[in-house]
Amino acid sequence: MRDSDEDLDPELVPDLESRLHDGDHQALRLWLRLLACTTRIEDQIRQRLRNDFGTTLPRFDLLAQLERSPDGLTMRELSQRLMVTGGNVTGITDQLEAEGLVVREPHPSDRRSVTVRLTPAGRRQFKRMAATHEGWIVELLAGWSPEEKTQVYALLAGLKGHLAQLDAARR
Repeated sequence: MRDSDEDLDPELVPDLESRLHDGDHQALRLWLRLLACTTRIEDQIRQRLRNDFGTTLPRFDLLAQLERSPDGLTMRELSQRLMVTGGNVTGITDQLEAEGLVVREPHPSDRRSVTVRLTPAGRRQFKRMAATHEGWIVELLAGWSPEEKTQVYALLAGLKGHLAQLDAARR
């Protein structure tokens, strides 16, 4: 694993992290490194979804939520899980419904609500995309050995636990 990006072409590292100096706080440098890596991976996934499937990351994410919930989800639940506004979910759902990938059904106990479910075609399409997506993630993280991946995973689990404690303390 490389400690710095000095050997990379500066044009390939035009992110916020590249503005930092050795004197900047270590936590800030780490935060921006995490953000830069996350952004680069997400950009790759967005581009590949567009090129290989003619779709977007928000559409993929919505299908993924529905795939995990075979009984469907309400628009409100989708909005909460995707952390976007109801209007965003409605627009994406409209597109996916027009393509026959999802269906809206009346909610069984709330007349004001609808449940969104994957259609069989939506389930098949998502399974193809998910299998390909998994391969992309494996490829994008292939710069780490299995041991390094295990170590980073454990370190991030510790950070996640710390952040959960901070959240609980502020409530």
